Amino acid sequence: MNDSPSGLRLQKILSQAGVASRRAAEKLIADGRVTVNGRTILTMGVKADPQKDAIRVDGRRVKAAARLRYILLYKPTGFVTTRSDPQRRRTVMDLLPGVREYVYPVGRLDYDSEGLLLLTNDGDLAARLTHPRHGVARTYEARVAGMPDRAALERLRNGIPLDGHRTLPADAVLLNEGRRDRDGVLRLTIREGRNRQVRRMCEAVGHPVQQLKRTKIGTVGDRKLKPGDWRELTPQEIAALKLQTSKVRARE
Repeated sequence: MNDSPSGLRLQKILSQAGVASRRAAEKLIADGRVTVNGRTILTMGVKADPQKDAIRVDGRRVKAAARLRYILLYKPTGFVTTRSDPQRRRTVMDLLPGVREYVYPVGRLDYDSEGLLLLTNDGDLAARLTHPRHGVARTYEARVAGMPDRAALERLRNGIPLDGHRTLPADAVLLNEGRRDRDGVLRLTIREGRNRQVRRMCEAVGHPVQQLKRTKIGTVGDRKLKPGDWRELTPQEIAALKLQTSKVRARE
């Protein structure tokens, strides 16, 4: 077992090896089902070397992951953002038939929404991307009922009370301002991930969402991807996401 900085946390090793998600791996450890070189591990934060140490779950040897995968998928509507679904609906995994590694979605995108979604087996990066303290921006384009006025845009920018807590300030731009369209098209950038947040924010200002797509995660975007298409992130994109998630907001 390796407790030096060069080792990897057990949760990350199990996640990368496809044993379980990072959160589920933590439960395996807490339940005493994980051993390293014959020693049962019960605490979080223990590090090991998957190439040298004998890591087992329920007595079965865990093999090191072949490689880390960072996938950018354009999720169509009509798919759930999970690896499996008890209702047997189509999941985003159905769109990745050739991917053998145990990747999983980073965050969620509603069944009725479309757009960019990250999937990875890098548990540490996934955890940082979804943790609210890092405030990684998500940008959406929403077609809404009616044309929002300046007052509605200011309310979106300043925050909307949801579940007793005001949302963080958001960037809100009316993309078809000045046109004679019946419905508005908003570009919203938020820095937190509450349940159906964009839809609820728009509904709160009197303009329910008719169509919603996510166009950017942090600095990562791709206008060329079509619904159902996916690609690997570039090394530059991965580095940019890691840099963004290494910066905790000054107020914390």
